[in-house]
Amino acid sequence: MLVASWNGHEIARSDDTVVVEGNHYFPADSVDPALLEDSATHSNCPWKGVASYKTLVVDGKRNIDAVWYYPEPKSAAAEIKDRYAFWKGVVVA
Repeated sequence: MLVASWNGHEIARSDDTVVVEGNHYFPADSVDPALLEDSATHSNCPWKGVASYKTLVVDGKRNIDAVWYYPEPKSAAAEIKDRYAFWKGVVVA
């Protein structure tokens, strides 16, 4: 079982992550939606497609764009559809 946490708060928990390029992608339903705030940020990966981001909000602290996901990944990355990955201080262990 893997847990993603930030500032001592659990963000996600799952035994069903997909690892791509060293990042664990958690199923969307394993992530606490109350901690996520929409972001207008996007980036592009040549083989995964367009990534969207969310900001973590925990106890009034914001970790801007610390969560990313691919709403419509390219076929080469189909396994990460409906999954979230983390960075910017989020610990996955």
